[in-house]
Amino acid sequence: MAKRALITGITGQDGSFLAEFLLARGYQVFGMTRRSSTNSFDRIAHIIDNITLLSGDLLDEHSLASTIRAAQPDEIYNLAAQSFVPTSWSQPVLTAEFTAVGVCRILEAMRAVKPDARFYQASSSEMFGKVVETPQTEKTPFYPRSPYGVAKVFGHWIAVNYRESYDLFACSGILFNHESERRGLEFVTRKVSDAVARIKLGKAQQLRLGNLEARRDWGYAPDYVHAMWLMLQQSQPDDYIIATGETRSVQELVEVAFAHAGLDWRTYVVSDPAFIRPAEVDVLVGDAAKAREKLGWSPTVPFHKMVERMVDADLERLRRGQS
Repeated sequence: MAKRALITGITGQDGSFLAEFLLARGYQVFGMTRRSSTNSFDRIAHIIDNITLLSGDLLDEHSLASTIRAAQPDEIYNLAAQSFVPTSWSQPVLTAEFTAVGVCRILEAMRAVKPDARFYQASSSEMFGKVVETPQTEKTPFYPRSPYGVAKVFGHWIAVNYRESYDLFACSGILFNHESERRGLEFVTRKVSDAVARIKLGKAQQLRLGNLEARRDWGYAPDYVHAMWLMLQQSQPDDYIIATGETRSVQELVEVAFAHAGLDWRTYVVSDPAFIRPAEVDVLVGDAAKAREKLGWSPTVPFHKMVERMVDADLERLRRGQS
């Protein structure tokens, strides 16, 4: 009988790639979506006939229980969150409700309705924030530097707590930045690839960015959803860092993207203090040795290939006349 999986946040970058991944493995896939006037199904439009969408909300534990009861999942992937760091500064309480307390609600619902399910919590490298050691491992203490990072720390520890207190199969993947052509336009990697495409096609003249020296450990999102699945196939639940182990600066991102389009980035990029965070995180770089050893996972798409794919996808989208 086919395995059943429930994905919260299925309309996001990771949720859409995970749904594809699971469908390819013969899963019956259920996706939880919020009733909202701005729901965008663009990322899952090509697979929407192959999945079952259920209405639920991380702010409402009753709806979560109903969703789990309807899906009867073997695996639950909690990818839903308010995930944009700058927004967490302007909406810290809402971020806490979704990204922190929402994890507790879904774990409570699972414990009540389907305690034998396997649970994946999307943790984040933003939990390390002001890093106390480099590279970061599963044992590195957290020091979050944004309301989003603080909320993710709560979500992470509540998953650990439920695993240890109620013997639930709950894993957290501490994922470092992972990007793709499906990344939201508000994120710096996609902001860059979209701007490069617009400049190349004569639709824009410049790109305004914040701190060009900020460094991140950037990987390719489809590689990272594979790691999520691997965690739930193990005999014991555990937490894993998923990262490339290499850092790149925003300037390197810009250089690769503009060069791929045959442009000189210096002509178009303007550094704008308005885009610099109130508290910048230090160099985030993950050590994924444990995932390599225990999950057999490693990234397959290098940084420059990922950036080039993103630029190509944005060029194609704009040439088709899509905004």
